[in-house]
Amino acid sequence: MLRRLSLRDFVIVPALELDFDSGFAVLTGETGAGKSILIDALQLALGSRGDAGVVREGAARAEITAEFDSPAVLAAWLDEAGFEAGETLLLRRVIDAQGKSRAWINGSPATVAQLRETADSLLDIHGQHAWQGLTRPTSVRALLDAFARLDVKPLAQAHTAWRQAAEKLEAARSKGEELARERERLAWQLEEIGRLAPGADEWDELNAEHQRLSHAASLMDAARLAQEALSGQSGEAEQNAESLTEQALDKLQDVVEYDARLAPAIEALLNAQAQLQDAVHTLNTYLHGTELEPERLAELDERLSAWMALARRYRRPGAELPALHQQWKAELQTLDEAGDLAGLERALAETRAAYDREARLVGQGRAKAAPALAAAVTQAMQQLGMAGGAFEVALLPQEEPQSFGLESAEFMVAGHAGSTPRPLAKVASGGELSRIALAIAVTTCQLDDEGAGAGTLIFDEIDAGVGGAVAETVGRLMKQLGRQRQVLAVTHLPQVAACADHHYVVSKALRADGATASDVQPVLGEARVQEIARMLGGERLSSASLAHAQEMLGQSAGAHHNNGSGSRKARS
Repeated sequence: MLRRLSLRDFVIVPALELDFDSGFAVLTGETGAGKSILIDALQLALGSRGDAGVVREGAARAEITAEFDSPAVLAAWLDEAGFEAGETLLLRRVIDAQGKSRAWINGSPATVAQLRETADSLLDIHGQHAWQGLTRPTSVRALLDAFARLDVKPLAQAHTAWRQAAEKLEAARSKGEELARERERLAWQLEEIGRLAPGADEWDELNAEHQRLSHAASLMDAARLAQEALSGQSGEAEQNAESLTEQALDKLQDVVEYDARLAPAIEALLNAQAQLQDAVHTLNTYLHGTELEPERLAELDERLSAWMALARRYRRPGAELPALHQQWKAELQTLDEAGDLAGLERALAETRAAYDREARLVGQGRAKAAPALAAAVTQAMQQLGMAGGAFEVALLPQEEPQSFGLESAEFMVAGHAGSTPRPLAKVASGGELSRIALAIAVTTCQLDDEGAGAGTLIFDEIDAGVGGAVAETVGRLMKQLGRQRQVLAVTHLPQVAACADHHYVVSKALRADGATASDVQPVLGEARVQEIARMLGGERLSSASLAHAQEMLGQSAGAHHNNGSGSRKARS
């Protein structure tokens, strides 16, 4: 639900901050005072299009900040989009005098499109023409499915699978010869490269072994010379590293008792002597284990030549030949599957059967829910000045299977007893359309005990064209709706305003600098009585209008056990 709305330099509002509570709240004020400003601001905070015209004259920019309880359904989206999640969701929008816009979600920069993605989970606005959305097949079907608590995702997935299977079969039938030629080419290439059967890591191993064997003589000569330099005989005297190290140790050990500073040198020579002995042992092992292996070298020459010939033919580096082999195998398998008409036909039949099963389940759910929704809305219409009227939900079969199923839905309305139900779009009375939209909203929201959908509902003068007892019923229904959702209504009807849990008044006045400014304040007690009286009888308050207003508020409080407390905080 909406917790707080803060505006700065927005249209004719210099600065405003309002806190909101749960329940039913109304926004009232004189004509032209700017009652729709708050709704316009909320729509901008939720990503609607904005321009420089929303910036208060003389200001550099307009700022709108809206704070909501963070709905659980947005948790995964916030995480995926990189926004910090918490108990509240803070949306901020800034539009400068040049019309440039910037946005933030929970303090992190966001796009306007991302603001729009949050809208459906936060706010649902019903204006005077709220009925228009109820004439669109997509909206009607979605509302019916939500009422029936249908999960239509499996149906859409089954439809996608069926369409993909149909496309594969069609492609196989139309491109049969082309696929056959491509398969023949791949099979020939695979046979040629298969004779070589290149291993995944073989290329590097072959080159390393070939390099070693082709330089075997040089390697053995170098090892033998190194061994002689370390420990072998050279002429009459021993002139190798081991003997020279031994001589140095003997000389120093003879005199170290006279000067201990020679001890580190002796330690270093002892370490060197041990390392020299290790090196001699390693070289001896190498010389005894190394052979020229001319036959193996010839085998390597032959395999590397065949390998490089194939690599040149297919214009690939030698190291990539094994991967190319696997790639062609996968492509051949794909071609085999694409050319398997019998298999593709079976897949098409299976996916169509799966789609039909899901479509039947959804269709059964819709068929069961349609009369229940129609009866509930019809009942609500009787309370809204449409006695004898009837509401129907018509299910219309589709000629072709669709992603949403085998039927579409349309709302039908009979405005009074004895009239024939007609599509909602053809109902002439704007007042009737608004009341039907209210009846649908009340019906669907009351039955939504799982908390799906937007947490805040806004009715922007949806009660236009009604009055008297019907107006009182509208207020009572909105108050009832406020038990499931937070409801905010812009209204000019005192009967509706008297039913509210919270009451805000919009006023417009001249500032000291001559500019017009709009302000919003919660009203309580006597101030609220005076506002209801103004709505009843105009600016000149009489004792009769004040008494009537007090009576209306008392009746509402008595009927609903609520005295209509205001906002927790408001500053302007």
